[in-house]
Amino acid sequence: MVELLKLSPVFVLAALMMAGFDALLAAPMATIVAAVVAMLTEKKKFNDIIDAALTNVKEIIVALFILMLAYAMAEVFMATGVGAAIINLALRLGITGKTVALVGAIVTAILSIATGSSWGTFAACAPIFLWLNHIVEGNMMLTMGAIAGGACFGDNIGLISDTTIVSSGIQGVEVVKRIRHQGVWSALILISGIVCFGVAGVVMGLPSKVGDGAEAINQIPAEVWTQLAEKRESAVTLLNQVRDGVPVYMVIPLIIVLVLAFMGYQTFICLLAGIVSSYILGFVAGTVTNTRDFLDNLIFVGFEGAGSWVIVMMMWVSAFGGIMKLMDAFKPISNLLIKISGNVRQLMFWNGVLSIFGNVALADEMAQIVTIGPIIRNLVEENVEGSPEDIETLRLRNATFSDAMGVFGSQLIPWHVYIGFYLGIAATVYPLFDFSPIDIIQYNFIAFIAVISMLVLTITGLDRFIPRFALPSEPKVRLKK
Repeated sequence: MVELLKLSPVFVLAALMMAGFDALLAAPMATIVAAVVAMLTEKKKFNDIIDAALTNVKEIIVALFILMLAYAMAEVFMATGVGAAIINLALRLGITGKTVALVGAIVTAILSIATGSSWGTFAACAPIFLWLNHIVEGNMMLTMGAIAGGACFGDNIGLISDTTIVSSGIQGVEVVKRIRHQGVWSALILISGIVCFGVAGVVMGLPSKVGDGAEAINQIPAEVWTQLAEKRESAVTLLNQVRDGVPVYMVIPLIIVLVLAFMGYQTFICLLAGIVSSYILGFVAGTVTNTRDFLDNLIFVGFEGAGSWVIVMMMWVSAFGGIMKLMDAFKPISNLLIKISGNVRQLMFWNGVLSIFGNVALADEMAQIVTIGPIIRNLVEENVEGSPEDIETLRLRNATFSDAMGVFGSQLIPWHVYIGFYLGIAATVYPLFDFSPIDIIQYNFIAFIAVISMLVLTITGLDRFIPRFALPSEPKVRLKK
């Protein structure tokens, strides 16, 4: 009974999120409940509870600063033309009914890495690719699955993605190390998905009629522009840049960031390099005309965007985790999974399963990350022995679990908030088609491959064939007796 009472704050958090409460409200309320439960069950003084909460918050301070810079760089990339340059490069290839879904997946994947936002990427790309699909007579559901899955790709591995940063921060790992850990796996997922979309375009017998991106944008009705501005104003800015054109060299800031990240440079260096390079090249391209405006309207907007939601939410969630750790609240879950796990690899597999079921129950990827993330971190810390380097590898996999099962898993759950947002945007920008959740799910090859492969590779040990992705094996790591 006491163990159940200790877990009650998790149920409160989950119930509030499922009831539609914002995480900014749900997390503080759950934290208060956790504090009360800790005083009742552990006889802890209020000062001890505050100390436990603040100690946990201190562990994510670096992640909070990274988030501010990440939001700033995302805003800079959207406004200076980096995103538009990526889209225009793809549109120059000459898109047909057979290739519109394939190209859509590539563009949204790259743009989501550049902006760190799957929602923003989908809102910016849906008007282009849905109307382009209309022009070239492609398969609407295939194209929807492509741009939905591609938009999520960068949210799982993007250096400036909030889910990447939050999931890494909760597990106590560096974002760059996390990206290098899953980089090859992620690339294989994207390549496999692109191949599937290419094959599907041929098998479906889609036409070879060539379409033009500017023509697709010009076909967007005026009322759609108005509605899109209300839902995602940055998407309107990007669409205008795509239509008017920006220099090709505006893709250079993204290339710089990606190269520095995969070379292993510290996250702050990567982000600052992206901001500075986009400022310099933006001046040359004419998308930046005033330094003060650049600082006030772009960087400030980015800092404000992070501070107004994600940073505050992360602080409350971290405080919540500190209190839960103080009273060892997750021990019943830990005992159950340890009982059914014969080794560390099986335990990690169950961590992945727990993450996907958390997303199914909460129907929100961030809610799953902040609710299940501390649980799977605790499972490793409390039950696994190994060198610091090997334990860090397990934490890196936990961070990947949280994010992948949250972001990609969302694409396979009909009632998920992701699906609801995508359907709302799609219906707004292309009112000629009656969209349903299955339209996003059935051809979302990237999401299917990501979720299934993550679990299969983990439980079978086949992850050892993917560079940097292998989990340490027994006896390097072992369950505590």
